[in-house]
Amino acid sequence: MQHQVISVDQSTQSTKALLFAEDGKLLGMSSVQHPQIYPKEGWVEHDPELLYANTVKVIGDVVKANKGKDVEYSLALTNQRETVIVWNKVTGKPVANAVVWQCMRGKDICDDLRAKGCNALIQERSGLLIDPYFSASGAKWILDNVDGARAAAERGELLMGTVECWLIWKLTGGKVHATDYTNASRTLLFNIHTLDWDDDLLALFTIPRSMMADPRPCDAFYGETTVEGLFPKAIPIAGVLGDSHGALAGQMCFGEGLGKATYGTGSSVMVNIGEGCATPPEGLVTSVGFAALGKVFYAFEGNIHCTGATITWLKDKLHLIGSAGEIEGFATAVPDNGGVYFVPAFAGLGAPWWHPEVKAQICGLTLGSSKEHVCRAALESIAFQVSDLVNAMTGSAGISLKEIRVDGGPTKNKFLMQFQSDLLQVPVVRSEVEDASAFGAFVMNGFARGKWASFEEATSVWNGEEPVKPQSYDKVDKAYEGWKAAVKQLIK
Repeated sequence: MQHQVISVDQSTQSTKALLFAEDGKLLGMSSVQHPQIYPKEGWVEHDPELLYANTVKVIGDVVKANKGKDVEYSLALTNQRETVIVWNKVTGKPVANAVVWQCMRGKDICDDLRAKGCNALIQERSGLLIDPYFSASGAKWILDNVDGARAAAERGELLMGTVECWLIWKLTGGKVHATDYTNASRTLLFNIHTLDWDDDLLALFTIPRSMMADPRPCDAFYGETTVEGLFPKAIPIAGVLGDSHGALAGQMCFGEGLGKATYGTGSSVMVNIGEGCATPPEGLVTSVGFAALGKVFYAFEGNIHCTGATITWLKDKLHLIGSAGEIEGFATAVPDNGGVYFVPAFAGLGAPWWHPEVKAQICGLTLGSSKEHVCRAALESIAFQVSDLVNAMTGSAGISLKEIRVDGGPTKNKFLMQFQSDLLQVPVVRSEVEDASAFGAFVMNGFARGKWASFEEATSVWNGEEPVKPQSYDKVDKAYEGWKAAVKQLIK
């Protein structure tokens, strides 16, 4: 009987299930989108029950497409990080919608902690900066503002966690409340040195420890599930990690100094710094990169709030394009951006700037500016922001990248990849598997089941496409200077 791995990628915009053979070959996929909920300006929510229902649906889709084959399955999970859910462990119901990582409702909580001088303690313990991007302020907001939530939490009736916690809890029928080290390290509540929840950090955010999940390595077993009766016999859940960490593992960045850039709704640039936990360069953070085969690897990371989301905004709000694929044609219809710069700070500016109060801006417009210039500026903004992070890492930390491995939907855009390579002056290598996060979860599942005994063995299942090599730098260098000037106008 052959074994196949169902790797679920529950992301900000959609939920996917990818079916992998043991050799890493993609056998099937199902995807379903979910709506973004905007109850107030700057707030972003998801419906937790819908996230779970969609997870069950896409798993069912790939299994039904495989019907009649003699197969045993296991399940791996990767997920949008920082998005936080609070639910009642007795009723099994969320007390509120999920607070998404883009949501700004925790800004006042974070501002108050900064004013009290808590940043040094929080950064030393968690590796992170105080920001509503991370989970803790959203969880605290729910406890402080949802009727009865604080009292229920104090009675030990409520649980909290990032999305994988919720999915594991639901899939196991409430038997397992667990998280992995990578997701835990994105909450502002986890001590990345002790690999456990930190009582002082929990106290700062007034979150009872009884709400917290059991933290485990990425290649651990996380229980069993029938997926609401889809399987007559329960299958194991093995291999869990946050989506950016999944991409780091999925791109086989197992060695110190290897880095990747994930282009999604937002973007993450992450570099493996080895088994030693180091203080990050200014504006960046340190997280658990991944934990497998008895080892814990740390990573420097910078997060961009809006990259792919910028293209979605042009499509859904301004109706400048009919689909994401159209933008490249418009962008390449003009020789340059015409002096137009798009700073997509829809959820504030993330790393390395960290100005949550800043609003998005399109600047440099003249009567000669066109839709094509705006589309080109939007694409260029993605590459500019990734370059900001890479330059912060290489300039301050002394890390030299020989190449950058990339994944995510926007990497299909040839103009964007060439522009990125020109800016960084290193080859850009795209994985043959577009969904590198799901592939990383598949790899962790293999480690959990003993499929590979070493990181070197696991690399045998990865292949990269032909590198995009850098071309002329002078023109893009001038454009980059214009970008930096546009950002500085916003953060004065």
